[in-house]
Amino acid sequence: MSTTMSRGSPATGPSLIDRIGLWMSKSRVVDGLWIGSLSDDPERALQRVEAALRLIERFAPLHYRRIKKSLFRIWVQLVPHGAGGYQHSINACLLDARVVDSESTTVEWIASAIVHEATHARLENWGIHYYEAVRPRIERICARREWDFARRLSGVDALREEIAWRLDWCGEGSTHYTDQNMSQSMDQGIAQTLRHLGTPEWLITLMFRVRDLRVGFRRFTRRIAGALE
Repeated sequence: MSTTMSRGSPATGPSLIDRIGLWMSKSRVVDGLWIGSLSDDPERALQRVEAALRLIERFAPLHYRRIKKSLFRIWVQLVPHGAGGYQHSINACLLDARVVDSESTTVEWIASAIVHEATHARLENWGIHYYEAVRPRIERICARREWDFARRLSGVDALREEIAWRLDWCGEGSTHYTDQNMSQSMDQGIAQTLRHLGTPEWLITLMFRVRDLRVGFRRFTRRIAGALE
């Protein structure tokens, strides 16, 4: 479901891009928790997120208290790395606008995603960071919190099956969360997001080539600098 994005820390505050995005978002505060949206239909997205929060509050009060304690924000926007994620620099649960807006996405699914990402936030607040060696274990912990929430609901067999599948996916020996695989998934997600925004294919290809050239140049200069020391 997610990829944790540990860019900076809440103490450093949002980046300039995030500040602009937050300012442009339609938002409201629910029980002290900021929820905002940059989706095509922001009011509907906010209503769905608020309904998900009320569902958690009703059926899993402990999870609800942990969400309010662990997160500053729930932000619906385009998320290239997955259906959701946790961004440490703004202490936010990110939800992909395409998923939230989809008719096939249930409020129960949105609620489960919030529980998942709030668990990432809680672990980060405890100093358990999203390093490669511990990612499968972290994802299992987050999925188990989802399972604990989903078992309290009725009529959510499909959601439970998805959570069970992800628990298997991040089992012992999983390679899905290696730096290399996550980097490849991120690139694929960025390309899909750019296509969603109507970016021409040639420009997408050019952007990745320029990025790769810059990365290669930085690696080359570091090797040269190391050889001269």
